[in-house]
Amino acid sequence: MDRLVAMEAFVRAADGRSFSQAARQMRLSRSVVSRHIAALEASLGARLIQRTTRTLTLTEAGRLYLERARRVLADVEEAERSVGQLSDAPRGQLRVSAPMSFGFLHLAPAIPAFLARHPDVTVDMSLTDRFVDLVEEGFDVAVRIGRLPDSSLIARRLAPSRLVVCGSPDYLARRGVPRTPADLAGHECLHNTNLPGQWPFAMPDGGVAMVDVAGRLTANNGDALQAAARTGAGLIYLPSFIVGEDLQAGRLVSVLDGFTTIGATVNAVYPHARHLSPKVRVFVDFLAERFGPQPYWDAASTGGASAT
Repeated sequence: MDRLVAMEAFVRAADGRSFSQAARQMRLSRSVVSRHIAALEASLGARLIQRTTRTLTLTEAGRLYLERARRVLADVEEAERSVGQLSDAPRGQLRVSAPMSFGFLHLAPAIPAFLARHPDVTVDMSLTDRFVDLVEEGFDVAVRIGRLPDSSLIARRLAPSRLVVCGSPDYLARRGVPRTPADLAGHECLHNTNLPGQWPFAMPDGGVAMVDVAGRLTANNGDALQAAARTGAGLIYLPSFIVGEDLQAGRLVSVLDGFTTIGATVNAVYPHARHLSPKVRVFVDFLAERFGPQPYWDAASTGGASAT
């Protein structure tokens, strides 16, 4: 048994919850992958994976071994890179995590251009609003939006992310344009249930007003609320990277622009390493070039109905 190959087969099968996916990634047959993992279990004297006809789950020993196996494989890759056994050219699989809306609207359309620049790199993109653990789950890099907690991860700012209150021209014609945050009490506010039930606004005195909002439609996804707002259902309060295209096209109109909403940032984060992998380095550089410092989704995206 080649222990490193067996380790890689186990890690890939565990990450993908599939022997078949591990086999495709390693360009081996499923039976060979299965034999590698079985040999690894035999050498360890412990079962790592519980197999059924439809599912693959890790045992307690498997979960413990997975963490250490990832570290061993990462150390081997680092050692090879540090002595020049790998080319400086970006290559290999790049595992990327990103939030659903940003990933669908902006990251996925950008990936083909990145792959065209770097033909020896493949990308495995995972879109989720869950806060993933890059090290434990084996991701090379993640796109995260908002203020970042202190951690051992390295962060690079890619672009600003401002929040916008907006509604359809039809809705504003029917219900009127709010001139101050307090006016939202008289409006249908379509709220994202993943966020607090108040909308924050920066006030002229330098303070922050937390405004209670209410409406007959709530959802746990910003894209769903955007679709409803386009039909005239009410006002939404979402990042400009979601609503920017609708603002530019006039399908939505921003309001309350004079009360600058609390901003955040779009960041690329990746685990600390003594030698940054070329594939991660060029990917982060590509994202910074593509999205910042003045993101295209904010181009001419403020509407004439905004309050001052």
